[in-house]
Amino acid sequence: MSPQIDTHGAQAVLAPPGTADLVAASPSAMNDLVQQLREMSLRGLSRMYSQRDRLFVFRLRRTPGGIVQEGLSPRYTAITLIGLAALPEKTVGTVLGGDSRHDVCARILEDAASSNSLGDVALSLFAAGLVGHENLDPAVTRLAALQPLEGAHPVVEVAWLLTALSEVPSANREHLRDHVAERLMSTFHPGSKLFPHTMGRAGGARSHVSCFADLIYPIQALAKYAAATGSQRALDIASACATRLCDLQGAGGQWWWHYDYRSGRVIEEYPVYAIHQDAMGPMGLRALVEAGGPDFSHHIHRGLMWLGAAPELNGGSLIDKQADLVWRKVCRREPRKAVRYLQATASRIHPAGRIPAVDFIFPARRIDFEDRPYHLGWLLYAWSGWTGRLSSMSPERSQ
Repeated sequence: MSPQIDTHGAQAVLAPPGTADLVAASPSAMNDLVQQLREMSLRGLSRMYSQRDRLFVFRLRRTPGGIVQEGLSPRYTAITLIGLAALPEKTVGTVLGGDSRHDVCARILEDAASSNSLGDVALSLFAAGLVGHENLDPAVTRLAALQPLEGAHPVVEVAWLLTALSEVPSANREHLRDHVAERLMSTFHPGSKLFPHTMGRAGGARSHVSCFADLIYPIQALAKYAAATGSQRALDIASACATRLCDLQGAGGQWWWHYDYRSGRVIEEYPVYAIHQDAMGPMGLRALVEAGGPDFSHHIHRGLMWLGAAPELNGGSLIDKQADLVWRKVCRREPRKAVRYLQATASRIHPAGRIPAVDFIFPARRIDFEDRPYHLGWLLYAWSGWTGRLSSMSPERSQ
């Protein structure tokens, strides 16, 4: 089959260099895969750091001329610091070219002091707290100005804030933490067991559409909050959402992309992102079990199996040993996200409405040849404290 050209100008193939040989229905194979991914993440991050700017780049992208750096991202830098926070200083120094976590943290706190993004400020506070930076005031002051308890905010960003406030304890912020938790829990739909994309905003044509991030970050945040405070309500809501999300997991272990906030159904499956399979999914579900919630290790296992050998790629993988990177996603061959918008419109008219034959007309066979530092940062954070064994990882286990 002739290779197709993806929207970023790089070649998309059905079966890139993968790790299908590593994937077997056994805990040891999954543990080996996690270890590989952790090691690749450290090497990848060292290629994504700009020492001149004390920031991580927005992405690495494969082009006909080779793999290139593009942009800079304070947000991705904060997430990467979160992932690096628990690692030995020597390891971190290798990634940062001799700079320290403190140096990079000071840089993102400078940006946080004037940022208009609640999410960026929350992540900067989270990173600074984990790194042990002595001055959190710029982020805390900016939080107050952004009014997280009022107005419209993305659910993801409010969830980041709750995780930060739960993981970085401070007596003078407990009041804010509790009110943020209450606001996040108030958006939970008891029927669908899902969270919306945005809180505090009137409905629009796509207001019923939630994405995977809108679900897994609140699961993580409420689990962290329950662990910090003993809130049974928070744990119950996080557990209910996780149960629904795992019930909807694809037969091949895929974490699907778009969901109907009203009905709890999948609206559109693709893209399937590598970060969901090896980082965000495990991060949220592991936080839940650590807080005393249900154990979804089997679903983590299935997600990792997909990353190692994706059926959409005829058993190929987004893990590219030759490039020493994990490519971003498997997506449809479609013009400008057409299927997502069509499915959102059809489901808006009726919850069961879908555009037929999209898998045949727009098959999910394209690879997005880029890798972003936040993927690798969340991966390191998701598996921090990991000792080489994933409890309850037998594929026979079911919920």
